Amino acid sequence: MPQRIQTLLAVATGAALGAGLMLARGVSADREPPPAPPPAVPTAHALLDEVARQVRSEYVDSVSADELDLAAVDGMVASLDPHSAFLDAAEYEAMRVSTSGRYSGVGIEVAEQDGKVLVVAPIEGSPADRAGVRAGDVLLEIDGLPVQPGRLADAIERMRGCVGSTVRLVVARAGEPEPLRFDLERSDVHVRTVRAEPLPGGYGYLRVTHFNDATPADVGRQLNRLQQAAPLAGLVLDLRGNPGGVLESAVSVADGFLDAGVIVRAEGRTAGSRFEMRATEGDLLRHAPLVVLVDRGSASGAEIVAGALRDHRRATLMGERTFGKGSVQTVMPLSNGQALKLTTSRYFTPSGASIHDRGIEPDVALASAVQASPAADEAASDPAVRTALQYLRDRGLGRQLALVGSP
Repeated sequence: MPQRIQTLLAVATGAALGAGLMLARGVSADREPPPAPPPAVPTAHALLDEVARQVRSEYVDSVSADELDLAAVDGMVASLDPHSAFLDAAEYEAMRVSTSGRYSGVGIEVAEQDGKVLVVAPIEGSPADRAGVRAGDVLLEIDGLPVQPGRLADAIERMRGCVGSTVRLVVARAGEPEPLRFDLERSDVHVRTVRAEPLPGGYGYLRVTHFNDATPADVGRQLNRLQQAAPLAGLVLDLRGNPGGVLESAVSVADGFLDAGVIVRAEGRTAGSRFEMRATEGDLLRHAPLVVLVDRGSASGAEIVAGALRDHRRATLMGERTFGKGSVQTVMPLSNGQALKLTTSRYFTPSGASIHDRGIEPDVALASAVQASPAADEAASDPAVRTALQYLRDRGLGRQLALVGSP
């Protein structure tokens, strides 16, 4: 190629490259500048720290960092479901007492009503029972300090203490002109969850208020007492208002009326939260007919018992649709006496049904007029118990009853 042509090509190529660079620069200069990158989204931890700083510096009252941290923990667990909770030391101790069925104190059940702390009942055989404290007494003082309205938990805590220590209670009693004083020595108290009464015609009544570690043994003891003279013709098992309690206790109570089969099955994320519990041979009632009373306050463990007995056709359910709590909580101890109550499983009745948020429909619905307080002094005066008793009697008629109802 001649030298001249090479030079021209070189010049042309250089000009084109130069024009290209210029064009590119011109285009860039004529466009809008690219948008600034969006600010980084703060992480949840950063957001929590930011909010905590604002609260500590700007809130109308002073709030410590520890208080905010505890509130954050409490809110975090409470946001999971209504049954998970962070328990402080006092709440954990109260749960321990509730599940174990034993504590050291004077042995009275109390409740607040109209701004007064009333004795619901002294626990049988307790120091308060032996000293003569009665249901209906109004608690005025504990060790010289007045009992204040709205401080029921404080009053309960002050009555508890080491075995052998003493406490003075001052109560007001209807018909007594002056307050009564009781000097009581604290002892180990067994919380009763089971009450039993004979019913006319050789039938029995058994009420379980909740399930703690001692409940299965108490059920067996009370049934043996009812059957000392002769086997029962039938039983009314009252689970109205029973909120549940210890899972193993509820399963053991159901097992007491079954010979075989699944009582409850549970599913969860961990191996320990997946399980199946089955009945063992032996019926405490000797296969006599059984009616279980339930209502909208029957929940959790009470629903496990009712569901197992109904699914195995061992009992007839009477009353209202139950609460519908089909989950299992595990209590996990933490530091400083605190604990975490965390939902770890969902359970299913023997038929495979989940009753969560649905409850269990009774076999025989009772009208609201027949529903009554399960705390009646005498079971035989309770309309629901009388209805259940009549059902047991009619069932005993067998085929005759069936023929009466046929066209």
